Amino acid sequence: MKLVKAVKREHWRAIRKLYQVAFPDYDQKPFWLIRLKNIQGKADVWYIEEDDRFIGLGITMSAPGLVLLDYFAIDEELRGRGYGSKALKVLQEQYADRHFFLEIESIFDECDNVEQRMRRKQFYLRNGMTEMKMMVNLFGTNMEVLGHHCKLEFDRYKTVYEYTYGRRVMKNVKKAVYP
Repeated sequence: MKLVKAVKREHWRAIRKLYQVAFPDYDQKPFWLIRLKNIQGKADVWYIEEDDRFIGLGITMSAPGLVLLDYFAIDEELRGRGYGSKALKVLQEQYADRHFFLEIESIFDECDNVEQRMRRKQFYLRNGMTEMKMMVNLFGTNMEVLGHHCKLEFDRYKTVYEYTYGRRVMKNVKKAVYP
């Protein structure tokens, strides 16, 4: 399995198609913004492949010393076959020299999909991510932060958003109480 930086038109097409079906509308950034941040060098957009077959996508945001796995998805037809674990491991290795972390929707909030959220959290914990006991509120949604061999305080965590999107978004990145 390997990560390929999205540069070809067919890479972008496959990534965009999966992005649009894998994430709810309220969780999607405008795709043009992701492409812009990629061009600016503040985001990496990965076409994940194995044996020349598209497996999934990884979209990261970076700041000095930090990498946030912002979006990660495996093609629906391939889920449950170990591809997600392998792809996450490759991403973790890609960024082994930096603090690598991600956010998941809180399992502590009342919601219609608590089982799905719990399965997602268990997947990440089984695959080397650890609870950082940090809760953030991003644009009105409570998110738990999981890290890979790292520990971050909120002030350091939020620098990824400030570095990538500027001070304007900081009013939408808040520390929340971890239960």
